[in-house]
Amino acid sequence: MTDARRTDAVLLLVALVWGSSYLSARSATLLLPVLLVLFVRYALSALACLALISAGRGPRRWSRAELRAGVPLGVTQAAVLLVETYGVAHTSAANAGLLISLTIVLTPLLDRVGRRGGGPPPAFLAACGLCVVAVGLLMSAGGLHAPRSGDLLILGAAVIRAGHVVLVGRLTARRPVRPLHLTAVQTLVGSLLFLVPAARDLPVLAHTGPGAWAQLVYLALFCSVFAFLAQTWAVQRTSAGRASLLLGTEPVWAAAVGIALGGDRLTPLMAVGAVLMVAGTYWGQAVERAHRTAGAGPSPARGAGNGALSHTQPAAANEPFVPSQKAPRSGVQRAARS
Repeated sequence: MTDARRTDAVLLLVALVWGSSYLSARSATLLLPVLLVLFVRYALSALACLALISAGRGPRRWSRAELRAGVPLGVTQAAVLLVETYGVAHTSAANAGLLISLTIVLTPLLDRVGRRGGGPPPAFLAACGLCVVAVGLLMSAGGLHAPRSGDLLILGAAVIRAGHVVLVGRLTARRPVRPLHLTAVQTLVGSLLFLVPAARDLPVLAHTGPGAWAQLVYLALFCSVFAFLAQTWAVQRTSAGRASLLLGTEPVWAAAVGIALGGDRLTPLMAVGAVLMVAGTYWGQAVERAHRTAGAGPSPARGAGNGALSHTQPAAANEPFVPSQKAPRSGVQRAARS
């Protein structure tokens, strides 16, 4: 396998892992309280990051820049994952993965707040409109009805994640921060934030079965730490556009995993909404990238988070907590991605 194909394979694997995080988060919340799931996921991720830092050859201490950026980013990432995880507990994994991909078109819009310059090009607004139509279809997948609480929470998570991505760009721009150290700060902040509200449910872990623990370990170590490090390695070996395109398949994998393994139904309305959502986010991303390259507007924050525990970052969810700044991330962040 050539180096280029190996890099592409790693990026596709990251997208698949982040896409699968929605189903894992939903499965975990069916067995354990949401706040307990979030605390354990953060705590396991933090322990893994600290172990990697200790095993590394470079300096282990955090710089002031990493602490100043990591603490507020840890708070905003925790907010993303809180809303996202509650949302995925009340909607399908496929819907969550598709709806959270709105982050990719919301981020450039929020990034312009407080900046000089004109608005986005008309084609970008058209792509946003296409995504809005897709949202309506996805939320009416079983027929026309009032929006479900889970879908509305995921939409809220997409807005918060877009703000988090913008903050990542503004707090880390032109500052000497190491991605792993920054991620460790965020995971520690998240662990502390969820420790108190999850404390009363901690005894439940003593009776938690291997299935639930498997979901928690997968979310923490694979959807967060592994995906983050793999993405960082891969984006250093390819172009930002190519990385963005491959990572942008995350909502497709989320829908595929939800339908194949989670029992989600693919209704005609959902199929049309899924196609429009993917098309709209890809179109919007392409327009924004061309607009930025041409120097027509300010450079947007890079990296989106995903997955349920962005993941991440990131997220989305299902995303590392803070994606590499060398390539924009499409779709989610999970939450997690972490």
